[in-house]
Amino acid sequence: MNRKKLQKLTETLTKNCKHFDKFEVKCLINLFYTLVGDVTERQGVVIGLDRNAFRNILHVTFGMTDDMIMDRVFRGFDKDNDGCVNVSEWIYGLSLFLRGTLEEKMKYCFEVFDLNGDGFISKEEMFHMLKNSLLKQPSEEDPDEGIKDLVEITLKKMVNMGNLEFYIEIFCTNLSTFILQSRMEFETQVFKDPNEFNDM
Repeated sequence: MNRKKLQKLTETLTKNCKHFDKFEVKCLINLFYTLVGDVTERQGVVIGLDRNAFRNILHVTFGMTDDMIMDRVFRGFDKDNDGCVNVSEWIYGLSLFLRGTLEEKMKYCFEVFDLNGDGFISKEEMFHMLKNSLLKQPSEEDPDEGIKDLVEITLKKMVNMGNLEFYIEIFCTNLSTFILQSRMEFETQVFKDPNEFNDM
C-alpha cells in the first residue's frame, strides 16, 4: 500500500474508531498487512485474514484453544460475512475486543456465546461455555455431570433474579479477565516507538 493510501486509510479509520488514536490505528494497519503478507491489491479481490489465519492469531496471541469460540470470535470480527477479516474489520474488532466499554463487550460476548445465533443462550450453549472454561479436577469421575449441575443452578438463579444481563456480565468479565494479560502483551508489542510515525 502506498504512503498516500495508508495515510488516508489511517485518517478514515481513526475518525470512525473511538478506542484507538491515530498512532495506534497506523500500528494496527501495519500489523494487519504484515500478517496478511505481500498481496497485490486488485479490483474484486478481498485482502484479509481468513478463518485459519485469524484463529492462529487468537491461539498464539490470546491463548484461545476452543475451536467453537474462536470461530464465533471470527464471526464477530467478519461483519460482512465474506469469510475474511479486512483491515477495517480488524481495527473495529480489536477496538471493541481490547478496549470496548462494558456494555459493548457484553453485547459482543452475547453474540459470541449465542452459538446458533438465535438471540438466546440455551442450556446447551451454556453447558458448552462452562465445559471449556472450568478446570477439571482429577478426582472427578464424570466432570460433565458437575457442569450440568452448575448450569441448572445458574439457570435457577437467573429465573429467580429475572436478570439475563447479570449472566452476560459474568461471562463478559470472565472473557475480559482471560484476555487481559495477553491484551497488555499484544499492545506492548504492537504500539511501539511513538516517534516512528510523527511525520503523519
